[in-house]
Amino acid sequence: MPAKYTLKIVTDFASAHTLRDYPGACSRMHGHNWKVELELESSQLDNVGMAIDFKAMKKATNDVCDKLDHRYLNEIEPFTEINPTAENMAAWIFQEIAKKLNTDTLRVSSLTLWETERACVTYSE
Repeated sequence: MPAKYTLKIVTDFASAHTLRDYPGACSRMHGHNWKVELELESSQLDNVGMAIDFKAMKKATNDVCDKLDHRYLNEIEPFTEINPTAENMAAWIFQEIAKKLNTDTLRVSSLTLWETERACVTYSE
């Protein structure tokens, strides 16, 4: 079986959202301090002995999260059309980062989005 490396970085951002058609308090605008955990998998290392530099992982993740940071999510595509739930946000963040980082030997394997210290969703493809 070939070797597999799993790399992880963690970052965060803050934003507000409103859950449309939600039967409760979350239908009103409220905010979260989100925590993002990105995991990548690789079966190959470069000539330095890295699958990818952690700095590159952090930059790609922060570039995507910066689009959401200190913003009202309902005003940002695609959340003008789909509800900015933790599940929808995790999928969107995953896909945006994958566009930046996936190669033949490296792929985003999962993204965990923490809405609170006690509630998170993990998205993978």
